[in-house]
Amino acid sequence: MAPRPAVAAFDLDGTLTEGGSVFRWLRTLCGTARTYRAAALLAGPLLIGALRSGVAADRAKERLWRRLLAGRDLAEVSEASRAFALDLVAQRGRPRTLARLAWHRERGDDVVVVSASPELYVAVVAEQLGAQGALGTRLAVDPLGRLTGGYLGRNCRGAEKLHRLEEWIDQRGYDEPPTIFAYGNSRGDRRLLRRATYAYDVGRLGRLGALRSFARLPDQDETPTADE
Repeated sequence: MAPRPAVAAFDLDGTLTEGGSVFRWLRTLCGTARTYRAAALLAGPLLIGALRSGVAADRAKERLWRRLLAGRDLAEVSEASRAFALDLVAQRGRPRTLARLAWHRERGDDVVVVSASPELYVAVVAEQLGAQGALGTRLAVDPLGRLTGGYLGRNCRGAEKLHRLEEWIDQRGYDEPPTIFAYGNSRGDRRLLRRATYAYDVGRLGRLGALRSFARLPDQDETPTADE
């Protein structure tokens, strides 16, 4: 009898890497001074978004992106984002979580990176790590190939993160529902973690990232039991 298929879903920021990546990405693309000026002008909405999360956070993030990215050439941004992503894993990767991802690959599990960060560079990270899928916030592009600064669809966090994962699993066409391992660290990962067969809070990113402890992260060579 063939083993039951398994999917391992990893958040990016604060899970596979230390801290957030979006603001660093914006600084890479737009320069530090311009990025900080734009953030200062939106300090109120960004603070409210951080405190309230949900729709407020989604809107504040999109307003910042519009201010900084509208009109930028997609090809140019993609090239810079690729270099950024490669450096992100090399400089800020979390060794233990990366080892856990490699463990899943060795087992033959399907690995997918699911993040609220732009899919533009989430896909590069996933490719570099040998993952089968990459799900992130998609950027809207106008007919001339320029970014609008807005989202294409919804910000990939919370309920949308879970929706995108379930959609990805459906598209894989498994013969039976797979076992799902999920790794996250923040409020935006809660639904993803609750949906999983085995869910792991692999670290907290400040007070706003506090989650109840779903389970401890096993050692690389340890297989989770049903009690976990």
